[in-house]
Amino acid sequence: MFVAWRDLRSARGRFVLIGSVVALITLLVGFLAGLTGGLATQDVSAVLGLPGDRLVLQQPVDGKPSFSESSIGTSTVAAWRDTAGVDGVTPVGIAQGRATGARGSSAVALFGVPHGAPGSMTTDLAPTTDDTVGLSSGAAADLHVGVGDRVTITGTTYRVATVGGDAWYSHTPVVALSPDAWAQADRRLGGDGTATVLAVSGTPDWAAAAARTHTAAASPLMSLPALQTFTSEVGSLGLMIVMLFGVSALVVGAFFTVWTMQRSADIAVLKALGASDASLVRDALGQALVVLVVGIGVGIGLVSVLGALAGGALPFLLSPLTTALPASVMVVLGLAGAAVALRTVTRADPLTALGSNR
Repeated sequence: MFVAWRDLRSARGRFVLIGSVVALITLLVGFLAGLTGGLATQDVSAVLGLPGDRLVLQQPVDGKPSFSESSIGTSTVAAWRDTAGVDGVTPVGIAQGRATGARGSSAVALFGVPHGAPGSMTTDLAPTTDDTVGLSSGAAADLHVGVGDRVTITGTTYRVATVGGDAWYSHTPVVALSPDAWAQADRRLGGDGTATVLAVSGTPDWAAAAARTHTAAASPLMSLPALQTFTSEVGSLGLMIVMLFGVSALVVGAFFTVWTMQRSADIAVLKALGASDASLVRDALGQALVVLVVGIGVGIGLVSVLGALAGGALPFLLSPLTTALPASVMVVLGLAGAAVALRTVTRADPLTALGSNR
């Protein structure tokens, strides 16, 4: 690394330019990753907050299961409860509606959750009576209400019994009702009042039980594709992130390829003095690693600052998944791009340094 360090000190401007480009690409990748995570959280956090080992949806004759079309009758609920190995079944109804508070109205996701269900972020909102509701923090903020206030849903007024965690479904905050109150509200909205999904815990033969009941059972995480907005949003934003990763590898590779070609005479001198290919490769990759670490560090720092500032206005998720993971991938791809330049290092002719071409 002796030559690499001297090179970095003597050509600061060029390496500052490369580091700045790396920092900007990291800022784009990190900010887009944080935005993707924030949008995903506001889309599926209530689903991931359901209790149970598997979520059971109706299996249509044609096509894939969908939260928006699933309808599970009482006979199916009873069949799952009677299945050997099942420890608990929690029917949950889901519908989209509007709620009105004292100072305005907002679109909300209505969840019919039985009181006494296994504890989770979503079931903890369950009210104890049919004339009360539990609000997520987002719903309480949008409706400007608190515990003891009144809200109106589909023409019926309820008292706010609890305000809980930050539960979201399809970008709308969650309002929890009792199963009977939810069924009545669902019928007023045009539904049939039956449960949408079952949260099942235990160790049954999941495939056999699903086939017998004409349902589909999957873990909460694997059930997310059944929510159409999740698939379209995460798919499109994920594709942008992958493309930015590819651009970062190409840009870093191009920078270091040109830089290494400019150093070909110096590399030839080193080889003529006895430097091995391995030492020259370590020198080149070490130089690239220093630039990448500094540039990516600056980029992730900017993502953290801007993400914290934007968190109140945008659905932005600031976590290791949206900072440390993209940074690690950027380092790996940057080194892969820089490795393309190593062909110039290994093929440098020592005779060039001795003037054989003059």
